[in-house]
Amino acid sequence: MCFLKRELEFDVVVAGGGPAGINAAIASGRTGAKTLLIERYGFLGGMSTIALVYPWMTFHTSSGKQVIKGIAQEIVERLIKQGGSPGHLRDTVGFTYTVTPYHPEKYKLLALEMLEEAGVEVLVHSFADQVEVEGIQITSIKLTTKSGPITVSAKRFVDTTGDADIAFLSGAPCFKGRDHDHKTQPMTMKFRMRGVDLAKVKAAMKANPRNFYKKTPIDELDELPLTGVQGFYKEWNESGVPINRDQVLFFAGPEEDEVLVNCTRVQGLDGTDVFDLSQGEKEGRKQVLMMAEFLQRKIPGFEKASISAVGTQIGIRETRRIDGQYALTIEDVVSGRKFEDTIALSGYPIDIHDPTGKGVQANDIQGDGSYGIPYRCLLPKQIENLLVAGRCISTTHEALATTRLTPSAMATGQAAGTAAALSITENVPPKNLNINKLKAILLEDGAVL
Repeated sequence: MCFLKRELEFDVVVAGGGPAGINAAIASGRTGAKTLLIERYGFLGGMSTIALVYPWMTFHTSSGKQVIKGIAQEIVERLIKQGGSPGHLRDTVGFTYTVTPYHPEKYKLLALEMLEEAGVEVLVHSFADQVEVEGIQITSIKLTTKSGPITVSAKRFVDTTGDADIAFLSGAPCFKGRDHDHKTQPMTMKFRMRGVDLAKVKAAMKANPRNFYKKTPIDELDELPLTGVQGFYKEWNESGVPINRDQVLFFAGPEEDEVLVNCTRVQGLDGTDVFDLSQGEKEGRKQVLMMAEFLQRKIPGFEKASISAVGTQIGIRETRRIDGQYALTIEDVVSGRKFEDTIALSGYPIDIHDPTGKGVQANDIQGDGSYGIPYRCLLPKQIENLLVAGRCISTTHEALATTRLTPSAMATGQAAGTAAALSITENVPPKNLNINKLKAILLEDGAVL
């Protein structure tokens, strides 16, 4: 007979097993802190594996300087050795300098292996839906599981749920969407197609460059592997497909005849509302079939293609974010601002998918092409033993359009996990941590600051 433990105790608990949570838990575990990673699905990877967010964009600035390394780069290098990634490749869309294709199934297993190596315990099929608070401290979180409720207590908690679930349930103040109407960036149901002739796609791009994104490196396509395509404007504008966007966008891989299609757009719904999510899942899958039929009928190279996979759930770009000790702004990003408490850099430009319209607002980063993410963005107000990483850190709606990207989430995850464990060792609240000591450890562990 199996007797389930109803109460668990750890030094650090990380809630949410996406890229931010994986890196946070690895960083914490490597310090020797007794660490638990909790995930509601039966596998890890967050939006990268649940919603087929692919490829990872980007580890570099627009000039090609790598500004995200550390655990994130270690994951890429280990995937390369396992045949799970070709590494960083030039972005043939031209929106960023590089993209990083990866095999989602190999990433799922590698994450578990690295967590085990770091001494981290992993609990999947577990949903955190209650948070117990005394004063300004979280004492425990309650998990709903197949085998009944479980209570997990810890000295430090790291919220990497993407939706700021732990922060919100603890009473920490949060924001959602745009300031004036709280509408969020649209959801997208991503899907893969096999049987695509990428040589025909390349030929179409070279034959009519004006039909594609203005920064597409058309002149370099003979030398570069095709990693992404944005355009086919003429075909899309004539299609009559009732999806509120302005172009076709897809990325090559991971197989030679395979692409990931990022074209559906579900607007006006709240990713933290179960009724909206239910509606979004249905609408997203309807759009997948419409989009696939259009590609097969109108886009060169897709004549014999077919759907090979659809996201386990619809992809979420934006929901809640914390009201933290500092909120990163679009001005900070565009000016390439660095901070005394910078704990991560990013070179991904502003990329706001319009909550109500067709287009995307894009803003490049000035200066050296990177901006800093302050440690204060990981610290919520009112709750002292909680850190946040990934999509739900403290930013404005506009700045979230860059910090939400996977490599940035990996970098903030490493910083949050390191800070959580270090604050226990130093016996200080995370907000009182010596920032120079934290930065020194991050640099020693390969981060770029």
